[in-house]
Amino acid sequence: EDGSKDVFVHISALEAAGIGNLNEGDSVSFEVVEEKGKVKASDLKSL
Repeated sequence: EDGSKDVFVHISALEAAGIGNLNEGDSVSFEVVEEKGKVKASDLKSL
């Protein structure tokens, strides 16, 4: 962990990326987007 804040990942973002599940320690790249005043991950890619 690099000390940065956690980012919410919605199941639909995982499904759109073709990622079945996300476990602690898995590496992904993503874009941070704000929607309805909340920050979430988008455009996930498994590394």
